[in-house]
Amino acid sequence: MKSLTGYASLENQGEGLRWQWELRSVNGKGLDLRIRIPDWCSAMEAEMRKRVGAEIARGNVTIGLRIYADGNAPGTSIDTEHLDRTLDLLALVQERAAHRGLALGATSAADVLGMRGVLSEDARNDGMTDALSVLLLGDFDVALQAFVDSRAAEGAALSAVITRHLDAIAEQLTSIRAILPARADAQAEVLRAGMARLLETEQLDAGRLHQEAAMLAVKSDVTEELDRLDAHVAAARQLVATDVPIGRKFDFLCQEFNREANTLCSKSQHSGLTELGLEMKVTIDQMREQIQNVE
Repeated sequence: MKSLTGYASLENQGEGLRWQWELRSVNGKGLDLRIRIPDWCSAMEAEMRKRVGAEIARGNVTIGLRIYADGNAPGTSIDTEHLDRTLDLLALVQERAAHRGLALGATSAADVLGMRGVLSEDARNDGMTDALSVLLLGDFDVALQAFVDSRAAEGAALSAVITRHLDAIAEQLTSIRAILPARADAQAEVLRAGMARLLETEQLDAGRLHQEAAMLAVKSDVTEELDRLDAHVAAARQLVATDVPIGRKFDFLCQEFNREANTLCSKSQHSGLTELGLEMKVTIDQMREQIQNVE
């Protein structure tokens, strides 16, 4: 089991440059990959997508690469034309915000310098070289593996939590079965008392009453719901034990869990069964919250 959230970063240097890879991900229905790298590195993007797709099935994944001139190398400067365009855009944003009555925080010089393209150290005059590409992609592989490992580590923790929820549901099913005889006795007593009152005041056919009582007993029977919940627990344990993405399947299974628990409560007619059914619904909801973060 792998988590949909993860993080990894890596810093290195070579070819007169310093760089930092950063990978992070959050929940997502599919694989949404956002790559933020310098324009002159765009030739690597297709290969990066291929490598990520081979390791990750789901999640909103953001990959960032920052490249700076080495401290020992000359050439770090400000791209004045790009700076002017950036400042014009900032002024426009401030003006439009003020027109709408919105107060924006002040933008510092450090904020401006950190914007893409302002510093020429984010660029390289001779573009991408084969040697640099090998270095960058080699480090990307290392960062990607650390990222995958972080998702696996969190997934292991999620697996333990989900297994505890399944154990709790199994225990609740055992407790429900234990109170079914008492529930049956209580239902029978209530039914007998009601039938006795009807027979005292109305001229009713006793045989017909017994037929109606049998139908009520069938309608209140919860054996099928309990059996299906047992099957859902077994299926969920099998999913937890697999090493393929299970998030979507498990989310659907949680819906089935919830449907059976709702039916159980609607058929209850017994305070003890209702209490256990509600406890089970809480456990299922807690488990489903965890499943939302599973790949």
